[in-house]
Amino acid sequence: MMNHVLDNPIWNALISKNSNLSLGDENIKYFPGDIAPFAGLKDVNQDYLKLLFNMLPGKRIVVLITAVNVEIPSSWKIINRNVILQMVAENPDAPNAIEEKIVPLEKEHVPQMLALTKLANPGPFSDRTIEFGNYSGIFKSGHLVAMAGQRFHLDRYAEISAVCTHPDYMGNGYGSKLILQQAQRMMQQGDIPFLHVRANNAGAIKLYKALGFITRQEMNLNVIQK
Repeated sequence: MMNHVLDNPIWNALISKNSNLSLGDENIKYFPGDIAPFAGLKDVNQDYLKLLFNMLPGKRIVVLITAVNVEIPSSWKIINRNVILQMVAENPDAPNAIEEKIVPLEKEHVPQMLALTKLANPGPFSDRTIEFGNYSGIFKSGHLVAMAGQRFHLDRYAEISAVCTHPDYMGNGYGSKLILQQAQRMMQQGDIPFLHVRANNAGAIKLYKALGFITRQEMNLNVIQK
């Protein structure tokens, strides 16, 4: 049984602070495909997955993140199943000073954001993903070389997402700076920052722990297609 809002983060985001981006009905909700592939179920079970299958258009790919490990009905094509860690920062470190200026990212920056996320692959990022809001980045010679933003926003919690750095600029502390800047902004708005990371990504987990994040629980990631 799921009792905490973070046990079913996508559903709880879609019925609260991400409701402006929500499609679906009282039991099944999802983001428009050009914003994000994620869907949320009021109850995570096979019956609701069948309802989701019938509701979605075309051959859409869907990503589910849940504490419950549910068996996927045979009507769905399973693309990937994985375990990820959900990490929360009640008291993140304060950002360290770096010379590079952190710039708010706007729609005019979307082509560069798409190029960077395609290269660095931090997770799904599409033409309208910026509508989640509060993205920021670091530029060098007019080129976006690092960025971070928020994705799921629910009661008392906000998720840090799309953290990535161009391979040529790794090792400069840009990712840490952007993560902590996002965390501080979220806390100033009364939210607790959290994030998701692949359970086998030891380097990222080590970094997040150093920044003040602790593992709350393992989560189930399912990437499926109609």
